[in-house]
This record gives sequence, C-alpha cells and structure tokens, in this order.
Amino acid sequence: MIQIQNVSKWYGNFQVLTDCSTHIAKGEVVVVCGPSGSGKSTLIKCVNGLEPVQQGKIIVNGTQVNDPATDLPKLRSHVGMVFQHFELFPHMSIIQNLAIGQTKVLGRSADEAHERGMKLLDRVGIKMHANKFPGELSGGQQQRVAIARALSMDPICMLFDEPTSALDPEMISEVLDVMVDLANEGMTMMVVTHEMGFARKVAHRVVFMDHGQIVEDAPKEDFFGKPHSDRAQQFLSKILNH
Repeated sequence: MIQIQNVSKWYGNFQVLTDCSTHIAKGEVVVVCGPSGSGKSTLIKCVNGLEPVQQGKIIVNGTQVNDPATDLPKLRSHVGMVFQHFELFPHMSIIQNLAIGQTKVLGRSADEAHERGMKLLDRVGIKMHANKFPGELSGGQQQRVAIARALSMDPICMLFDEPTSALDPEMISEVLDVMVDLANEGMTMMVVTHEMGFARKVAHRVVFMDHGQIVEDAPKEDFFGKPHSDRAQQFLSKILNH
C-alpha cells in the first residue's frame, strides 16, 4: 500500500531525512517512533506530498507521490490524514466539517454526505454533538471528529501525525480507543506516536528513527523484546521506565 524507497530530504543545507526506506502492506499498522527532531513527522508528511522530497520515491497504492505528473489533491482524497492539532473548520458545525469534503471532492449529494457523516460520528461516539462547533468540544472530542472526517472520504489508508500529543492525559485514551478499533477492522495505518502501549497493542511493526534515519524496522515483538541498535535500546529504557 505504501512504499518509501531511499527517500532523502533537505531544508536548505540541513538534511532532515537520509536514505529512508520502509513499506506498509494493506491492512498493516506501522508505528513510527523516535526522539523529537528525528524526522518522524516530516516522513509521514512526505507520504501524501505535504512535504516534497529531493531524492528517492514514495508510492501509495501504485501512484508515485513525488512524480510531478501526479494529481496530489486526488491522491490525498484517498489518504486520510489526522494531525496533532485537529485542523477543523471553527466556523462550521461538526457535521458540516464532515460533509464539506464529501460534497466538494467526492461529489456526494448533501443528503448522502450528511448520512455518512452521522454514521461516522456515531462510530467515534460523538453523534450527539453533530450540530455543535469545534470550540464547544474537548480536545479529545475534536480529535475524534478529525478521525471521523478523514474516514468520511473512504480512505485506502490512514496517516496519523502524533494524534494525541496535544491532548490532556485523560483524553488520550478516548482517541486511542478509536484508533485501536480502526486497526482491528483492518485499516492500513502509519502512526507517528510516543504511545508505546498503543504500539504494543496493535502495531504489526515498529519503525524507530533518529537523526533523520530509520535505525530500526522490526516486528513489534522484536522491537520491544530485543531491539538491535543501542540507540533504540536507550530510547526504550527511558520511555518504558517512566
């Protein structure tokens, strides 16, 4: 579903990604972790062309993302993306937030979009808030709206960029519960997160990054059991001891 082949990226003279390669099969859940500044968020933004790459290839469902001929808006309409800071339209109600992409991009009728939106709000447990505005909801509720909005576009895969890092601790579990359900239903997912409990529960593989490089790419049992690199061992010992 997603192939990342020898990808390198620079900001000016600073190299932020160095020769990164990994892949995500259909139905697979891959967690990308690592210290701050390791290139995790940059890598996931390259997958749907939000960040350009200077070297290498990224292919999503057979389409090369960094080919100049690729219709990026069309590609992005099939790749769900959930950001750290929700990115909801504040002047629109929750149901309007879910309907607008469906009508403008997918060409659904207003009734179809509303019906699909309500089903998804029900699925993430916030149907009762459909007519409220984002500012009236908690952070955890807004992030669940953002997930429902991404799902309303019938994505072939979902990208999550630190979806819980802006949330209060009490709200994190309600968002992770929705993500666990998605994973259990077979959604292809690439998740940048520090939530190691989530990784242990649902990830098939863990990709560990440091200084813009993929240091480790292993099944979760191997990663948590005995990571190969000293750097990953050091990272895990700090995270899992607290």
